Amino acid sequence: MSLYPFGSELPQLAADVFIAPGARIIGKVSIGAGSSIWFNCVLRGDVGRITVGARSNIQDGSIVHVTGGRFDTHIGDDVLIGHGCIIHGCRIETGAFIGMGAVVLDGATVEGDAMLAAGALLTPGKTVKTGELWAGRPAKFLRALTPEEMERNRAGAAGYARLAQAYRNEL
Repeated sequence: MSLYPFGSELPQLAADVFIAPGARIIGKVSIGAGSSIWFNCVLRGDVGRITVGARSNIQDGSIVHVTGGRFDTHIGDDVLIGHGCIIHGCRIETGAFIGMGAVVLDGATVEGDAMLAAGALLTPGKTVKTGELWAGRPAKFLRALTPEEMERNRAGAAGYARLAQAYRNEL
């Protein structure tokens, strides 16, 4: 596990967080209980603060950063962030789903039970509302999510929380 201070700030992790080998957690970063940061992710809280809630996962190769003096990054509870995402100076609320390779930029918000599709680019200041699916580059409203899709997204986050604990026991 690679935790690095920035100035006097050290990352703060709950006792059961899983940090995969190759991940880098730097500076003003706090990660809640049962969350997981997967292989080769970077969470760089140097010029602002990054908070990750409980049972959230940030999958392999994703990058999380901030915009100094303007936008911290907040990731709520039970959030699923797919492989290879860029999450920058934004707010991702409890239960949101960010598809593989998506980009979320400064001042943007993905509300709870909302989904940003794989490969989408959410431009600065945009908001994906609860129950919406946005897709494209730039991302635009595509359609409302069904209750089954929202439940499947929540189940995906719960599955990663269980998998992270299995990895904690194996590695």
